[in-house]
Amino acid sequence: MPEKTTGERKAEKRKTNDNVIYVGNKPPMSYVLATVTQFNTSSSDEIIIKARGRAISRAVDTAEITRNRFVKDAKIKDIKIGTESVTHEEEGRTSNVSSIEITLTTKKKK
Repeated sequence: MPEKTTGERKAEKRKTNDNVIYVGNKPPMSYVLATVTQFNTSSSDEIIIKARGRAISRAVDTAEITRNRFVKDAKIKDIKIGTESVTHEEEGRTSNVSSIEITLTTKKKK
């Protein structure tokens, strides 16, 4: 098989990042709207919700609100938890931050 070019690898990476929702400090309904929109407009039937630290509870809320109120046929395919090392720019020290990835899937209507 021929080696992939840099452009092909970037396009492939972009394709996989299109279905990722990064949860931060906004209210959960902002991320629910993004998730539902992604399910409706994306050709993918899989959305990944990612969060770190204090935003983890908002990510869980986002997944549950999406599943229970808006996309009734969505299922939780996978949940990954882990720890990431974060370097503080001002102080130069590193600390560990918890992270979560929630994968939601749905069956596309044909």
